Amino acid sequence: MRVAVDTNVLVYAHGGNDSERQRVALDVLDALAGKSVLVPVQVLGELFNVLTRKAHWSKEAARDAVLAVHDNLSPIDTAYSALISATDLCLDHGISIWDAVILATAADAGCRMLLSEDMQDGFVWRGLVVVNPFVAERHPLLEAALS
Repeated sequence: MRVAVDTNVLVYAHGGNDSERQRVALDVLDALAGKSVLVPVQVLGELFNVLTRKAHWSKEAARDAVLAVHDNLSPIDTAYSALISATDLCLDHGISIWDAVILATAADAGCRMLLSEDMQDGFVWRGLVVVNPFVAERHPLLEAALS
């Protein structure tokens, strides 16, 4: 099963203000190691932005974090077709354009699950399910991926 990761999961994994969420993010990412885990390139840009602006990391440290994520997860580029699909998601479901780009990019890459705290847990589009890994009762798809 292909799994995509949203920015918030990576921010928490890098110590983003919540030690419990950091533990969960690291546990989930560790459990998925060696499986098909993808990261939209936009997420890498957002990670850099959050680490430098909100977490006050140096640009060099944030770049190193982005490169480390790139080395451990498979990056997926955003195609023009994903952007157009994202605009449809905005119109049809009220999703922000940047979340919709991540969702469409993950769907285009054949992902079955997108790990995200920011989007609606359980939202399904084109076979891709948004799963919040930080909720108390984990989604069955995430449980299956972790086993």
